[in-house]
Amino acid sequence: MKRHLINTSAFTRATKRIIKNIPLLKNELKIVLEILKNDIFDVWLKNYKLKVQLEGSYACSVNYNIRIIFEIVDYENSEAVLLESIVTHDEIY
Repeated sequence: MKRHLINTSAFTRATKRIIKNIPLLKNELKIVLEILKNDIFDVWLKNYKLKVQLEGSYACSVNYNIRIIFEIVDYENSEAVLLESIVTHDEIY
């Protein structure tokens, strides 16, 4: 089931910042976003539910160090992925 991806302004800003610093990340990010559209819980994404301050959100891997933080939300009577931010592994914790 394809899901709609909803970018937040924080996600857009963070993505521009990270791609500026790591240009090769752009291709990996495109692949991960396409997988998120098709299957949020694909094993390749290594999803996990976040706790404490980000409770209710999930994180998935783009590469060894970069994670996308997202929520599963209702959008126009279907399930969608709200892309909240893109951060390094250390920034989540």
